[in-house]
Amino acid sequence: MTSTADAGSEPVAAMVLDGLSVRLGGRAVLRELRASLHGHSIGLLGPNGAGKTTLLRTVLGFYRPHAGSASILGRDLATDGRRIREMVGYMPETDGHIAHLTAVRFVRMMGELSGLPPQAALERAHEALFFVGLGEARYRRVGTFSTGMKQMVKLAQALVHGPALLMLDEPTNGLDPPARRRMLDLVREIRDHTDTRIIVSSHLLGDVESVCDEVLILKEGRVAATCDLAAQRRANRRFVEIELLEPSQTFAERMTSSGCEVASLDGRRLKVVLPPGRAVRDLLASAAESGVAVRRLDCKRDSLQEIFLRAMEVRDGGV
Repeated sequence: MTSTADAGSEPVAAMVLDGLSVRLGGRAVLRELRASLHGHSIGLLGPNGAGKTTLLRTVLGFYRPHAGSASILGRDLATDGRRIREMVGYMPETDGHIAHLTAVRFVRMMGELSGLPPQAALERAHEALFFVGLGEARYRRVGTFSTGMKQMVKLAQALVHGPALLMLDEPTNGLDPPARRRMLDLVREIRDHTDTRIIVSSHLLGDVESVCDEVLILKEGRVAATCDLAAQRRANRRFVEIELLEPSQTFAERMTSSGCEVASLDGRRLKVVLPPGRAVRDLLASAAESGVAVRRLDCKRDSLQEIFLRAMEVRDGGV
């Protein structure tokens, strides 16, 4: 796979957006996107219609920006569009296969369109199809494939030329649970064992959380939030939601003085971040010392779901 940085140097950002705006049919679809994404595997997360596919297609040159700029792996979209397309492997959400071609012939053709010589394209087509689990079916016509097999063919054609950046648009779309797990396993294998950077566009939080180390959340064409999942996992912060029978300022102050981060949700409900070395039993001891009764206690770790839900609550015009 192609490396995106010299040995020992810091990898360039996979994607930098600087006020990127796109209008289609006179309607604003992307609105002043600003973000710098350095992760090895990046998630584009948002509900349907948030602008995820439009962003990918803009990067590929299908749409012209109305304002602002973007760069991919250090290449400026306005001046290096052709080079960007050479560096990118794209798995679209919708099917784009040629039904009467065999899988190996189709993937070989896509490799040649990506700039590979014919013989190299054929060799890489076989390798890509074996990688995605279609080695035994590679001489079958793509039109006879199941939905899951067609998704794997789309992944193979995106990988065939050894891209520096792999862009996957809804890669688990239409897959049953076993096929979905297989697809996510393949994405993780690419992430963990190659230099290829990955952008996964999805509306499924679980998919993004399982394969990505950085996330850009879009809402109605705007950046609603960004999240460094890798840093969160390293921090391994633990959250406890506590509901008391009666509000108690003393209890909140006692927890704060012991190193906890405390946020009051509605007086009786508190959200507490436990520092290293503190356990839930310490909170219960503090409650007893403060003379308050705990009605409910829920332990969890901050999740992408909570971050996403908070981002969806941001009003229009917010970031």
